[in-house]
Amino acid sequence: MMSIPKARLVVLISGNGSNLQAMIDAVQSGIIKAKISAVISNKRDAYGLERARKAGIPVLVLPKMKEQTREEYDAQLAQAVQQYAPDWVILAGWMRILSMHFLRHFPNRVVNLHPALPGTFPGTHAIERSYEAFQRGEIQETGVMVHLVPDEGVDAGPVLAQTQVKMLPGDRLEDLETRIHQSEHRLLVDTLVQIISKEE
Repeated sequence: MMSIPKARLVVLISGNGSNLQAMIDAVQSGIIKAKISAVISNKRDAYGLERARKAGIPVLVLPKMKEQTREEYDAQLAQAVQQYAPDWVILAGWMRILSMHFLRHFPNRVVNLHPALPGTFPGTHAIERSYEAFQRGEIQETGVMVHLVPDEGVDAGPVLAQTQVKMLPGDRLEDLETRIHQSEHRLLVDTLVQIISKEE
């Protein structure tokens, strides 16, 4: 009996890696029918690297050098990722905007997770900015989305999935962050299950 080849994932991270952990757990339990071929970080001290090592996943640290242009770095990063021949490149807390020098190598294959609803709070500190808007009475809810990254638009690619997160009176920022991270983990795993199963 031939085994079905698993989708190959390369995950790019810059920090704690809690979304990476959700992916590792889902792969190990068979929910996501994929193999995480490598975890790459632009930060040497990203705790997500430790999570990957514990799971036996190859890791690569690739910081941007001062003398490198953004384009040179992205071309180098693309080369590094291509070695693993990924079916999907997952940005799970990757804190750099990728240029076409990277993206053109993986058309419609780069997936990003962003802690806000489509069209709201693009870029960094999205949770803090949504919390401040809630405090000012401008919004009643925020959310999480998973989207494709076809170009250099920030958190603006075609949406694969989204979920709303209620904001409650008396919420501290930490309370909102916890609920959003829980939603991120679920939505990312569910979306990966869907896009991988479509190609089986």
